[in-house]
Amino acid sequence: MLSAKSLFQEILDNDESFRLFCSIAASGEAQGGWENARIAALVPQGERALAPKITRHGADEDKHGRIFNALLKKRGLRPVPVPPETDYTMLLERHGTGLAHEKLRAEAPLTVQDLVVYLAHSRVTEQRAAEQMTMLRTYFGDHPDIGRAVKMISNDEDNHLAYCHEELLRLAQAGHGPAIQRALRACALAEIRIYRDVSLAVMAHMGRILGWSTTRSVLLAAGIHAVYGYERAAGWHRMVSLRMPERRNALGGPAPTAPEFA
Repeated sequence: MLSAKSLFQEILDNDESFRLFCSIAASGEAQGGWENARIAALVPQGERALAPKITRHGADEDKHGRIFNALLKKRGLRPVPVPPETDYTMLLERHGTGLAHEKLRAEAPLTVQDLVVYLAHSRVTEQRAAEQMTMLRTYFGDHPDIGRAVKMISNDEDNHLAYCHEELLRLAQAGHGPAIQRALRACALAEIRIYRDVSLAVMAHMGRILGWSTTRSVLLAAGIHAVYGYERAAGWHRMVSLRMPERRNALGGPAPTAPEFA
């Protein structure tokens, strides 16, 4: 049966597909950790109260990268190089979504508009991450090998999404509402396209590793295109709405230490 649960179970059960999955995830989380650390260092003077939350966000991303690497180590596996076409984080940056790495490598302070772009980018990508981790938690939250990791990362992603909502609403009240809506819309439309392309690339690599038939690969690709069609028509709206979260000040403390998975 072709379902999300059976697909991920197949990837989980095979060392090579699991190694690629964790390597892609760890690389993306590490990149997110670096980006947030640089943004925290460059926050403009008038927004310095936001810096500790951005730092916490980056620390969580670094922690997630370590967790994925620990899951590999637990199975006696080493990370593999991430194929460029599967690198979601770098493809977003290359297509001008979020803050350019050239700006983050410089020492000039960011502007409030830069923070709007950063938070809009985070709100969109954290929506995706939270949804994916909710799915994995539903299917594998009780799994003996990855259950604890999935639950911890899922909780963190929910915190990140809540933080983005809260901070964007604060900036909207300060008069940045139109800029926020423009940034959210542009980021959401770019993200759904890149997510489609990355999903197709990841499934192509998994298909080669797992020996999927042409029919199965075609069906999976058709499913990915169908999801993109829905998101392009209407689904992207869920990524641009803002509401005050139940979790207030979700990143208002230090990042919890990652448990030992190895």
